[in-house]
Amino acid sequence: MSTTVPTAPIQESLPTASAKPDLPLYAGPFAISGGRWLVVVAACAVAFAQLSLLPIPGGSDLELWVHAILFPLIPLLALAWAAPRGWTQLFRKVRARQVLQMLGFAALNLTVSLVAAITLNGVIGANANPAGNLLAEATGPERLNFLAATIPQLLGEELITILPLLALMSVLVRRLRWSRGAALAVAWIATAVMFGLLHLPTYGWNVLQCLVFIAVARLFLTLAYVVTRNLWVSTGAHILNDWAMFSVSMLAPAAFI
Repeated sequence: MSTTVPTAPIQESLPTASAKPDLPLYAGPFAISGGRWLVVVAACAVAFAQLSLLPIPGGSDLELWVHAILFPLIPLLALAWAAPRGWTQLFRKVRARQVLQMLGFAALNLTVSLVAAITLNGVIGANANPAGNLLAEATGPERLNFLAATIPQLLGEELITILPLLALMSVLVRRLRWSRGAALAVAWIATAVMFGLLHLPTYGWNVLQCLVFIAVARLFLTLAYVVTRNLWVSTGAHILNDWAMFSVSMLAPAAFI
């Protein structure tokens, strides 16, 4: 007696050559368990706290670089422990297309930020980033040193946003059985709000400024990762975005950043 082997389910499970991989670590073969996610998110909190709470003797330049390096290093070490075979999925190759994506998302973010500043600055009010005043008065080498230190610093900012996003998606999808789309939407907005509120000390505790300007800008930076699945792209866009704004401060010290 002959039997017929169903092929449709097998065909549906095979990815096509053009299929984009899903976001990593929240589900799938390298999914991180709930307990390990707690450690990763706690490491993100420690990484952020050390920026202001960890005294570094030896001068301002050393302090700047130690904090900047520890910021991404702490969550990366926790992530490598939690997902020893899967943590590198956050990062993908960088070629010409990825560089163009960095430029595109940076331009999009700057445009949105400029429109928001023009239309809402008079209503909300805004405090300048203190780094702008420091750069306006700094020498050329001091400016280059500061901008170079922002590279690991902004990688850290990407990690403390994207890792909690994936952790929240893990809870919503695997524990609460939400759909992937609903979980992503909630995690996208929630982590953008969190990112904005983390900037409250920087911007004089202006809640509206942090939620309307910073959190909205964060939405587009997170979008860069969600679209490309490449943390190098969102980090590159973030660096270009901040360097552009700091350049305004160096050229026009009184400008809003």
